[in-house]
Amino acid sequence: MTDEKLHVNFQAPAALRKWPSLNNGRRDDREPYVVYEGTLELCIREFMTKPAATRELYDIQTAPQPPLVPPIVEVQHVAELARFRNFL
Repeated sequence: MTDEKLHVNFQAPAALRKWPSLNNGRRDDREPYVVYEGTLELCIREFMTKPAATRELYDIQTAPQPPLVPPIVEVQHVAELARFRNFL
């Protein structure tokens, strides 16, 4: 795979969303709401400030950037992107 295929635009618009919860679990009968809007980079930074125990309640919505960034970036993928960007 070439470097160009592995490029991620961390300046792409994104929104950090939180799912309503019940007993620290996602409520799938409700829609997530936006808690932060900015770039993918800033949304990842904001996500990383959340307590580890509650990160399952968050995701990031952004324009897809195949093959590395899906339109909805969930907790496991956010952590991978953070390591990729050297946020940790």
